[in-house]
Amino acid sequence: MFSSIKPRLFLRHTKKFTIGILPQNQFNITKYSTQKNLNNSWTKNSKFASWGIIASLTSGFGIYYYFKYNDPKTLSSAKIHNDSSVKRDNFKALENNVEKPIRTREKMEQYIKSLQERIVKEIETIDNKKFYIDRWERAQGGYGISCILQNGNVFEKAGVNISVVSGELPKPAIQQMKSRHKELDPSKGPFPFFAAGISIVMHPNNPHAPTIHMNYRYFEIEKEDGSPLSWWFGGGSDLTPSYLYEDDAIHFHKTLKDACDKHDPNYYPDFKKWCDEYFYLKHRNEARGVGGIFFDDLDNKPPEELLAFIKQCGDSFLPSYVPLVKRRMNTAFTAEEKQWQQLRRGRYVEFNLVWDRGTKFGLQTPGARIESIFMSLPLTARWEYMHIPDKNSREDKLVQVLKHPKNWV
Repeated sequence: MFSSIKPRLFLRHTKKFTIGILPQNQFNITKYSTQKNLNNSWTKNSKFASWGIIASLTSGFGIYYYFKYNDPKTLSSAKIHNDSSVKRDNFKALENNVEKPIRTREKMEQYIKSLQERIVKEIETIDNKKFYIDRWERAQGGYGISCILQNGNVFEKAGVNISVVSGELPKPAIQQMKSRHKELDPSKGPFPFFAAGISIVMHPNNPHAPTIHMNYRYFEIEKEDGSPLSWWFGGGSDLTPSYLYEDDAIHFHKTLKDACDKHDPNYYPDFKKWCDEYFYLKHRNEARGVGGIFFDDLDNKPPEELLAFIKQCGDSFLPSYVPLVKRRMNTAFTAEEKQWQQLRRGRYVEFNLVWDRGTKFGLQTPGARIESIFMSLPLTARWEYMHIPDKNSREDKLVQVLKHPKNWV
């Protein structure tokens, strides 16, 4: 099966060797890299953007194959991930007879890759259509894997992206962060950083099925020796329906509350309030949706405890959302209801482009991949001049809840 593979390669002079091989119809081997670049591969930009590189190594004999995905076809979810920086670092540690501890950044990277694979597999089952899988490289350091489904049977657009990046934090980003992180002095920058995260947005075709957004991330700012100068977790999940079904909102919030309560009884009420305040269109005086949880700069507990909380929240995505989609995806709807959905998606676009800190941060970051930053936007949206729903209509009922957020559990 390997006879058609014609890679370009280089030798690494060590006592132990490694070889990596993948079928040519899946990967196009495009370039080789220095050991420094290999060490820097598989690295994300907070909640905000996605970039990517893929460098696979498997055990064997002394040759590194360095390759970039370049096939426009879709792949099955089982083939999303083909490398592990943790395995690579552990192999290097074994070369030196040193037991290297797995750092938080590597645990986060492994988790988001696993979560991406699970979610893509489940959504493909629901939609009966495969995701397009796009792996790409960030010149400044790192990689991203964007999984996109468009014009599906259930979803108009769905994106499940991960990114793991490193580089130097630009001054505009330092200025944005310094109010929350006093240890950052812009005059002493630029600072090396590492970030890893997963970002998900799903826009169903049916106006009765809600849109969902989820994002969880880990961020480090490094000292000169590579140890963390500052680190934190952030993220959240929120629901944006076009038509209000209270039992859907209750189920969604209860699932998130159960996840939060396993780690801290204050998390859900605090992060629910934060979500209501953050996902708010000030120019419209209304919330984007019915909320969920949102938090940032979370560093008040040991990193292993907070990572466990992040995993609990990430694992709650499918049980919080899939039952709602299955319940509503075949509901009959009218042309007028579809039009209302397009108007609500217009509000979604307004928030993301005007108010979202993540979008702004991503656009300020060198090497940002615009396609992945704007992955969250729906395929279609609508704006009408002075559209006001009829009083006491279902559309008006939603607007009243958006103007006055309520407690669902």
